[in-house]
Amino acid sequence: MMTGKNVLISSLLILFAVAVVFYSRFTIFVIKPVGAIPEGKTLIVSRFYNSNFIDSADAICERLEGKVDSLCRMAVLKTVTNDAKRQVRLPYSETLYLISTNGKKY
Repeated sequence: MMTGKNVLISSLLILFAVAVVFYSRFTIFVIKPVGAIPEGKTLIVSRFYNSNFIDSADAICERLEGKVDSLCRMAVLKTVTNDAKRQVRLPYSETLYLISTNGKKY
């Protein structure tokens, strides 16, 4: 019979394993409000090439090209649309966007 302490430890280990799997398999991708998507979005998508756990098109453009412009932003959004399997769609989060860009607004 498991004691309360053993149940707690087992539960924490299971929670930790789920968190590790989620972190390694998914990206929280933030789409900043722009002309085509005026309300913005936050998506949970399958991890795709060169993505961080919390990411955005602006953050990827900054990492890969050293700058953010509309051409790069659209290319990244196309990659996310074509290559990443969308799991959940949520409202835009300015906090997550700023985390993805290390506090920079573009």
